[in-house]
Amino acid sequence: MLVGAALVAWILYPSAHRPELTVATVNNADMILMQQLSREFERQSGVKLNWVVLGENVLRQRLTVDIATGSNTFDVITIGSFEAPLWAERGWLVPLDDLGADYGYEDIFDGVRQGLSYQGKMYAAPFYAESTITYYRKDLFQKAGLEMPFQPRYEQIRQFAQQLHDPAHDVYGICLRGEPGWGQNIGYVSTLVHTFGGRWMDLDWNPQLTSPPWIEAVHFYVDLLKNYGPPGAITDGYNENRALFANGNCAMWVDATSAASYFLDPSQSRVATTTGFAKAPIAKVPNGAAWLWSWALAIPTSSPRGAVAKQFIKWATSRSYIALVGKRFGWLWVPPGSRKSTYDNPEYIRAAPFAPLVREAILNADYTKPSALPVPYVGIQYVGIPEFQAIGTEVGQEISAALAGRATVEQALALAQAEAERAMQGRHQK
Repeated sequence: MLVGAALVAWILYPSAHRPELTVATVNNADMILMQQLSREFERQSGVKLNWVVLGENVLRQRLTVDIATGSNTFDVITIGSFEAPLWAERGWLVPLDDLGADYGYEDIFDGVRQGLSYQGKMYAAPFYAESTITYYRKDLFQKAGLEMPFQPRYEQIRQFAQQLHDPAHDVYGICLRGEPGWGQNIGYVSTLVHTFGGRWMDLDWNPQLTSPPWIEAVHFYVDLLKNYGPPGAITDGYNENRALFANGNCAMWVDATSAASYFLDPSQSRVATTTGFAKAPIAKVPNGAAWLWSWALAIPTSSPRGAVAKQFIKWATSRSYIALVGKRFGWLWVPPGSRKSTYDNPEYIRAAPFAPLVREAILNADYTKPSALPVPYVGIQYVGIPEFQAIGTEVGQEISAALAGRATVEQALALAQAEAERAMQGRHQK
């Protein structure tokens, strides 16, 4: 029997005229959970959802082409803190500042909301947000007589990796992103460069990829993965490393806080009882050691179904949705990092012992001051300019070549510098 909202939906939208939305999203665990729960929205609203679920690199490429050409393929798109303000500035996104007083804009963490805004208006609603954390195997550390500091330093990480590396037993000292891409290896390498004291650009927008901090940071990264990482690391992105750690193959992994729930679930993780959490490591300065990112839902201005799309986005990014996940799947699995109320909820704190650390990381990650040096950009694991998508992709390829042994670090960064300079010529001519 149809009741409430479902009855209204049936009256407004008979089956022959049932509205449909096409949703493009990334194949991360939280998004897949949203896809499962979306049947609840369909039941309540009478709207049919069509899903396109893609890997991170492919999703970004496809969405960029689609929205730039106004192809009207998607009604709801999953984008991040990099795209939201840039695409809003170009008029490609529908503002989301009218979702209603009950939406709770003030409940969204300030840095997360500001990163998805342009000129004071929010153009993408955060589904979840994340910073960076150090995951480690407590059992391996205890067996070796080692202790992970709450705030590790990168030199300590190197020493731990050396002592715990045991490839004969399929345990590697450390796992890190090696797959090339501005949202893959460059996401991590950017934090490393910043905490080693470097920056992507100087105040005149000149690329700095051959500066001493870049050379030192990338040498550290390449040496660490070559000596103590898993074989074939150049093909391992976020999802591959997450699976390796959950399978017990990594003594440590420095990556997104959003993976924490996965590791504590014994049905999906072999290290559920032995996973430890620490802050993202620092090298010379704390600036930029941990990123701030949000996967968020937005509406292209080319979609003729904006009003219905807003209904879905409001449902999927609300406090009510978080409560629904907690009720259906357990509080460990609620989307993290976006709302203050999640971290004030005692049920979540009991289920997620990592929650205070994640909250602190998100609050302390300042995307407006990613480097100890002055910079003209915002963003920690990215540079908030349109040119960065091409620059980051190219730099990621060159660093991957160094990791694979096809070039020295110096050769790779020289080529990356030349590509970055070419990409920035247009900005210098403005």
